Amino acid sequence: MRLTRRILMGAAAGSFLLSGTAAMAQTELTFWSWRQEDKAFYTDVIKKFQAKEPGITVKFETYAPENYQTILSTALAAGRGPDVIQVRAYGNLETIATPGYLLALDKQNVPELANFPETALAAETLRSDGKVYAVPFATQAQLVVYNKKIFKDNGVNPPKTWDEMMALTQALKAKNVTPFGNGTATAWQNETIVGGLLSSMLGKDFEADIISGKANFTDPRFVSALAKLKDISQYFSPNFTGVDYPSSQQLFVAGRAAMFAGGSYEVANFKNQNPTLDLGVFPAPVLKAGDQALIATYYDGGYAVNAKSEKKDAALKFVRFLATPEYGTSFTNTLKNLSPIKDIKIEDPITQDVAKLADNSMSYLMLVRFRYQEPSGSVLLQSNVQKMLAGQQTPEQAAAEINKGIATYYKPFQK
Repeated sequence: MRLTRRILMGAAAGSFLLSGTAAMAQTELTFWSWRQEDKAFYTDVIKKFQAKEPGITVKFETYAPENYQTILSTALAAGRGPDVIQVRAYGNLETIATPGYLLALDKQNVPELANFPETALAAETLRSDGKVYAVPFATQAQLVVYNKKIFKDNGVNPPKTWDEMMALTQALKAKNVTPFGNGTATAWQNETIVGGLLSSMLGKDFEADIISGKANFTDPRFVSALAKLKDISQYFSPNFTGVDYPSSQQLFVAGRAAMFAGGSYEVANFKNQNPTLDLGVFPAPVLKAGDQALIATYYDGGYAVNAKSEKKDAALKFVRFLATPEYGTSFTNTLKNLSPIKDIKIEDPITQDVAKLADNSMSYLMLVRFRYQEPSGSVLLQSNVQKMLAGQQTPEQAAAEINKGIATYYKPFQK
């Protein structure tokens, strides 16, 4: 009798433990990103999400930026990959959305899409079907970051016109101050320099004329802007053609250069490396007083759901969380990157300045308009500007090569 009672009690206890384990069972999502430098932020975000959704856990995995797209595409093509994916925008989005690897998003499965401007959603939209495939995560801007202390110590102010910029760089160099930390050895940096320094000179009308086919990249406005860039490159980092991106960053971070032409995303990185830096930002100088000062903007990717995920409901809950003003505010104030989500509260003064400058902007042209086909406009711009600044091409030759490459597929240039 005692033995029977023990068996029954043991069975009951086992049943209780099994039911408790079932009750505690959780859905684990995998979340991939190339943003290795943001791991601490996303770890905190995941904790907040899991507090709201205790039945879901999220495993965050990062990969080197230069390898990410290949690793991701390979996994998705094999029917694997993560449940939630940090994807890039525009042409890079299309390479994984076109084969059907991503779940289409709409205001039924992600009502929070209403929190975004249409221009942001357009960056995550597949042109062939008009559907959105990711929740946008950042608005980036190309402009000039400057060291306020160096400016103050040398009695100079942010320039408004190109002539003022040239005078400023000459004055700094005369005082043995390196005006710009930029180098050009890393190819993609040449594109950010163009966006940071030439946007106001090119202008919205030039962009509209390029899109309509009224003008192409041999246009005098583009050629003359490249010539101005060639002129000012003498004030870049010493031996700039051999200076790569990390080295140019370190030159600025160490307080050995007054300015850095690049992205708004640089500010947080600079401050993290040297918290004593007092930084400011200004837009590309205009050609003549009275012209509209502009920065070049684009949307830096989004959060998508793997179409083959067996945990779509949980993945959608996480993506919806990443589309809320609560998340956008945290993203902006922690990473000092501007979220495109409406009604966020910006605390950081520099990010507030970037947001104000973004009210007057043109597209970061090659990324937004010409990174869908090969040879991409970005690669053409990067390689030919790099050659031009190294003295291997004239501005006219660089412009002609850029135009020639794009004309192989862009019909408005084939007239």
